[in-house]
Amino acid sequence: MAENHSPTEKNVLVLHGSSDLYGASRILLESVRALKRVGYGVIVVLSEEGPLMQELQNLGATVHIHKLGILRRKYFNPSGLLNRIKTILKAKSFLETLMFENRITHIYSNTTAVLVGAFLARIKGVKHIWHLHEILISPGWFVWLMGKIIKRNADKVVVVSQAVWDNWKGKVEESKLVLVHNGIDYKPYVECKADSRNELPGIGPKVLIGMIGRINHWKGQGYFLDIASLLVQKHGDIHFVLVGDSYPGTEHLVDEMKEKIQKTGLQDQVSYLGFRKDIPEILKALDIFVLPSILPDPFPTVILEAMASGKPVVATAHGGANEMILEGETGLLIPWDDAESAAASISALVENEELRKEMGEKGRSRVLEKFSPEAFQRNFIRLFENG
Repeated sequence: MAENHSPTEKNVLVLHGSSDLYGASRILLESVRALKRVGYGVIVVLSEEGPLMQELQNLGATVHIHKLGILRRKYFNPSGLLNRIKTILKAKSFLETLMFENRITHIYSNTTAVLVGAFLARIKGVKHIWHLHEILISPGWFVWLMGKIIKRNADKVVVVSQAVWDNWKGKVEESKLVLVHNGIDYKPYVECKADSRNELPGIGPKVLIGMIGRINHWKGQGYFLDIASLLVQKHGDIHFVLVGDSYPGTEHLVDEMKEKIQKTGLQDQVSYLGFRKDIPEILKALDIFVLPSILPDPFPTVILEAMASGKPVVATAHGGANEMILEGETGLLIPWDDAESAAASISALVENEELRKEMGEKGRSRVLEKFSPEAFQRNFIRLFENG
């Protein structure tokens, strides 16, 4: 049965591609928090259950689970694309009913991986805001197609960094593009008292170097291990931590990573902790945070978390990291294809505790000032105010 709504009420249908608590999902929580604060109705549809669902419900959002036809690389073949088309059509029928029952005025798609909202918004004549967290480079046909779809079916296109803007500006009218840097609630990181170091037996005073991120082909876990192999040859007082799991269906990537740890003889120097919710405690335990993505990472939220935790950040010098890190002040930018050079840069931090602390303090000040959640929410809400 349809709910009662005032003529001026705005109700937003939110579509998201995962149910995890990694970067884009954390930004989704900030987006929903902003919408709820100004009194918008928020109905979220996810493709599967997961930890994100409870967090959204805690914010007062209504959450539905229904397959949305999420695009992944594994579907980039004839049978896979046919499967996606069928799933999207089923999702369209479900969402049409949801839109009618809730008198939806806006559709907000939080990823390029969900297309159904774009088509629905056009059919139903409602505003569509598309939040792009991705830098797409290949395959060329898919990048071209996505550019056409976004150009035709988005009223506003939110990009999370200048790097993402540059990636899409030739494919989407720049008048539609809006740059909104991510901002999250930093309180859990700034005020964290406990750490996870005691979980790692025998670490003691060793310099702890960590990476947190979903395990996939480009995030850089393999590169992280290449760098670690070189660092352990020079330093005996270091240990490495890897945190994160894989997308469903790609668990083999975790097995491959574990196999590489064994083959490189790093099993005593590397701890793999899998998926964790206690990220503030893990970051507090680290001395150096590394994000060695081998492809451009649009605007990695985990860098914001590490900076808020007062840690020096080392990241590959492409994508959003170039806008987040001040080279030599809050961290270091390293090449994405030269492990020896990267290891040499990190080695200087391993050897200099004062430099680590100084960079960490400057990073915390920078993130609280430049990438505040208040600025994010303020800029985000403006997208909905004029339509």
